[in-house]
Amino acid sequence: QVQLVESGGGLVPAGGSLRLSCAASGRTLSSYRMGWFRQTPGKEREFVTAVTWSNGYTYYSDSVKGRFTISKDNAKNTVYLQMNSLKPEDTAVYYCAAQRAYSTSSRGPYDYWGQGTQVTVSS
Repeated sequence: QVQLVESGGGLVPAGGSLRLSCAASGRTLSSYRMGWFRQTPGKEREFVTAVTWSNGYTYYSDSVKGRFTISKDNAKNTVYLQMNSLKPEDTAVYYCAAQRAYSTSSRGPYDYWGQGTQVTVSS
C-alpha cells in the first residue's frame, strides 16, 4: 500500500504560481511512477503530468507543458508540482497518484490516490 497526502493548494490570481506537494508513505517509490491529475465538477479526471521515480522520466499534457514542472525529492519521498503562469482554466482539485513503473501508459490506470487539494485561479 502507498499512502499519498497532497498539500499546497489555495487561491492564486491569474499569472501567479503555486507549488503542490505529495508526500508518500508505506512503500519505497523506486518501482513506481507518480502522477498528478486534476478534476473539475462534471468533468472527467484529467492527466496533468507524471514522473518515473527510478529514472526521472517526465510526461506532460499539452495543456500544461511549459508552465508546470514535476519534480521529486528522493530523501523526502515527496513529489512536487510547480505551477507557473496559472490560468483560470487550471482551477480544479488536484490529485496525486501512484502506479507501477512498468505500466505501459503514464496516463493510467493508477493504483493509489491522494485525497486531493483545491487550486483556484482567479481572473
